[in-house]
Amino acid sequence: MKDFDDELEDVVDVYAPNPYFRMSLHLIRSHLEAKTVTPTSLIGAAGVPYATAARRVKEMIAAGLVEQRPRTLTGKTFSIHPSDKLLESWMQLTGRLKRLAQKNFEFSEKRSDASDYYYGSSYMAARSIPPLQVLPEPLKLPGGVRVLVHGDPTFMVMDALKRQFEQALGAQIHQRAFSIDRLHEEVLRNAERKSSRYDIIAVDLPWIGEFVEKGILMPLDEALDLNRLDPADFHTAGWKAAHWGRRAYGVPAQTTPELLFYRKDLFAEAGLKPPTTTGELLDVARQLHDPAQGRYGIAWNAARGTALGHTFLMTLADFGQPVLDLPRVAGGFDTDHLGSRPYRALIDTDAGLAAAEYLMALLDYSPPYILSMSWYERVRPYAAGQIAMAYGYTLLAPYFELDPGSPARGQTGYVPHPFGPGGSPIAPVGGYAMAIPANIAPERLAAAADALIMFTSPEAQKLYIQNGSRTNPRYSVSADPEVRRSSPIFEAVDGMSWRDELQFWPRPPVPEISDIIRICGEELHDMLRGLLSPKQALRKAQARADAIIKQNSD
Repeated sequence: MKDFDDELEDVVDVYAPNPYFRMSLHLIRSHLEAKTVTPTSLIGAAGVPYATAARRVKEMIAAGLVEQRPRTLTGKTFSIHPSDKLLESWMQLTGRLKRLAQKNFEFSEKRSDASDYYYGSSYMAARSIPPLQVLPEPLKLPGGVRVLVHGDPTFMVMDALKRQFEQALGAQIHQRAFSIDRLHEEVLRNAERKSSRYDIIAVDLPWIGEFVEKGILMPLDEALDLNRLDPADFHTAGWKAAHWGRRAYGVPAQTTPELLFYRKDLFAEAGLKPPTTTGELLDVARQLHDPAQGRYGIAWNAARGTALGHTFLMTLADFGQPVLDLPRVAGGFDTDHLGSRPYRALIDTDAGLAAAEYLMALLDYSPPYILSMSWYERVRPYAAGQIAMAYGYTLLAPYFELDPGSPARGQTGYVPHPFGPGGSPIAPVGGYAMAIPANIAPERLAAAADALIMFTSPEAQKLYIQNGSRTNPRYSVSADPEVRRSSPIFEAVDGMSWRDELQFWPRPPVPEISDIIRICGEELHDMLRGLLSPKQALRKAQARADAIIKQNSD
C-alpha cells in the first residue's frame, strides 16, 4: 500500500500525502514484523514536514489509535504501538478492500500468498482473530520470562516467534526444551529448589494429578482471575484435563488428539472407505500392506516403555474401558473426583485382552522396525509415503502437511480411533498445559500470570498455527477463517469436540499414571516380542500397577 501511495504521488501532479494513513500503515506493518517503532521513526514515515507529522501523532493518540509504552524506568522514552481500535479498523478496511478487489477484478478466493500476512490480509475475514496486542506496560521480570517446555513442533514454533512475544510483553524470553521423560525429571528437580528457576512450565496432561499431589503446581485461581482466560472458549476435554479436584492448575496450550491418519489417494485407488471399527482397520491394513513395494499398512507407537504404554491405554479406550475403575457417565467416564476417591487399575480384563490381541494383529501389517517406533518415528515414514495409515497426534501433522515433497501432503484424511466391541468413536486427547510452579518467587507471580495469559491467548494460538503448528485448544481459533483454510485438521477436530469424541479419560491424570503407562509399555513389549502371551503380559502389568497404587495409598 505504501508503494501504491508513492506511485500516486508520481502520477498526479497535485497530490498531498495522507500522514494518518502512512503512519497507520507503518505502525501495523512494524507490529506484525515485531519491529520497534519510536516517535521519530513514526514521524519519519508520515511523508510530511516534522511539525505537521508531530501534530498528527498527537491527534492519533487522542483518538485512541496509538498507544505509548515506556521503554525505561524513568518513562522518558517510549515505543509506539497500534491500539486495539486501530487494529480492528485495519481489519475492517482490508476486508472491504478484498471484497472490492474480488468484485472488480474477479480474484480467486483460493489464492494465497505468504506476503498477505504482512499486509494484513490474513486478518481480512469477518470475525477473524486480530494480531497480538502489546501490553500497556512492559513486564517487570528481572532476567526476562523463563519458560520450560517440551521439544515438540508447537513449542518450537513458539520459540521461533520469540521476537514477536518479546515485543508484546516488553521483556526477554528464555525457553528451555526437553524430551518428554527429561521434561518430567526437570519439573521434579525444579520443585526441590527453594525458588523456581522457571516462571512457566509445560505439563503433559496426564501429569497434572501427580504434580498437584506433590505440591509442584500453583492453583490458577491463586495466580490470576480465571475469567481473563475465557474458560468457555477452550475445548471441554482440554480444559477439564488441566484440573485436579475440580480446580484448574494449568491453561491448555495444546489440545492435540491422537487420530487415525490415512492416505485418501491410496484409499480411493483401492475403492476403500476410512475404517470406523478395529475389524475394518485390520481388513484395510491387510489390503494396503505391500512390503514388496516398500509400503506398509499401519504405523503406531510400539517402542518399549512410555510409547507403547500410551498406545495400550488408548487402545483399551477403543474397546470401551479406561485403565482405572472410573464411574461411567454420559459421554464417557467421570474423572472429576479422582483426587478424593480410591481407585484401582483395570488392565487384566476382557477389554484388556481384546486390546492386547488387537495390537498383536497389527504386527502383521506394520513395518519390520515397528518395535522401536515411537512418537516421531511413526509419522516420518508416513510422510515419506511408506505407510498407508498411522495413529498420530495432530501436532505431528506438519511433518507432511508442510513438506512439499511428501506424498501425504494434501492427501491425508483425519478420523477418530476406530473402535472395537464395547467401544465408540473416540479421539484421545493429548497435549500440554502451561502452568505456574508453586515455588515461584512471589515478586514474579503477577508478571508470570500476564505472560501465561498471552502465551495461551487466541491471538497467540492463531500465530502458532500461521507458523506451522497443528494444535489448538480454543473454539474461537478453530472458527477463524484463515485457520480453517490452513489445514483440514481444525474443522475435523472441532467436529469431534462438538460430537463429544474428544476425551481425556483414556489417560486419567492420577499420580501413578506415568508408572502405569511405563509398566504397560514394558510388559506388552515383551508380549509383542513373543516372550509373553497376552494373558501373561496383562497379569504381570496388573500386579505391578496394583503394587504402585497400594504403595502410594499407604
